[in-house]
Amino acid sequence: MTVAQHMLAQNWDDIRLKLYSKTSQQVRAALASPRPTWEDFLALISPAGEPYLETLALKAKKITRQRFGNTVSLFVPLYLSNLCANECTYCGFTMSNRIKRTKLDKQAVANEVAAIKAMGFDSVLLVTGEHETKAGMAYFREILPAITPHFSFVAMEVQPLDTCDYRALKQLGVNSVLVYQETYHPQRYGHYHLRGNKQDFSYRLDTPDRLGKAGMKKIGLGALLGLSDWRTDSAFTALHSERIQNTYWQSRVSVSFPRIRPCSGGGIDAVSAITDKQLVQLICAYRVFLPDAELSLSTRESPWFRDNVVPLAITTMSAASQTQPGGYSEPSAALAQFSTEDTRSVTEVTQAITQSGLEVVWRDWLPGFGCEV
Repeated sequence: MTVAQHMLAQNWDDIRLKLYSKTSQQVRAALASPRPTWEDFLALISPAGEPYLETLALKAKKITRQRFGNTVSLFVPLYLSNLCANECTYCGFTMSNRIKRTKLDKQAVANEVAAIKAMGFDSVLLVTGEHETKAGMAYFREILPAITPHFSFVAMEVQPLDTCDYRALKQLGVNSVLVYQETYHPQRYGHYHLRGNKQDFSYRLDTPDRLGKAGMKKIGLGALLGLSDWRTDSAFTALHSERIQNTYWQSRVSVSFPRIRPCSGGGIDAVSAITDKQLVQLICAYRVFLPDAELSLSTRESPWFRDNVVPLAITTMSAASQTQPGGYSEPSAALAQFSTEDTRSVTEVTQAITQSGLEVVWRDWLPGFGCEV
């Protein structure tokens, strides 16, 4: 049984009922456990766990410092395209938005790379809309050689691909691929994804398995918090992450925590809004449950929130993000995928990190030593 098949066998309603039935006694037991289980994770993110946030945060911070030292890694997203062949009701790139579509050519990419390097970044996340024919493997083979030599770590957030394609991306210098399930609730997933290949829930769910089989160095998972009940979606994400980590142990696992944000075209309101306090609870619970997982926070969140939660459990974060193609080298009128809250410069973000007693790490990989740092 693959990890995806195991996930498909889980019952949403049963897990939700189990989660919301957790008691204070079970929360205290989870906090006291030296090796918390997934059942403990359910207790930590449950409503019963909310009064124990301070204790949870202190434990998460201790584990983070033990595992990752006093460091935070910075990366920047580089949007290559806003082309998309899917109809997703929550995304600014959705195909029905009648806007000018853009795909960066080699010269535009070179300009973006130069601007990003000038800001000090050595780790980049490449993002495209999901368009298999116009922004698929043929485009990646053309454009990646203009990007990968300039960065020590290159991640991609693109449409699900076959295992052979992920092997090809790895040979082209890609170190990590992030593909979020959005929501693990099959019916609600269908409600949000109306047209395009993204309608295939099972193929998307199997993506981390294909990445693991391809030997990708890091596999990124996550749910878009708010599409369904955020606690239950997070329970599924945590179980999925644990299974991927245990099955494909040669790869690192990272988890992200995107909340629904406004986007061009309107977007949707959250079905299950998660408060700042609850998001801290969730992030810290992940750290306690998955001590070695990388936890990432984007510029969707406010400066105040990021400055306060990063020292507790976050290991990687973006900075100075532009969420439209061509946004770094010159002002762009292209459609942004979503709005950002933290609009500070790289210098301002690094100063905030330093003031919290942490050190900024720019390089993720040292080829000369053949090891990751």
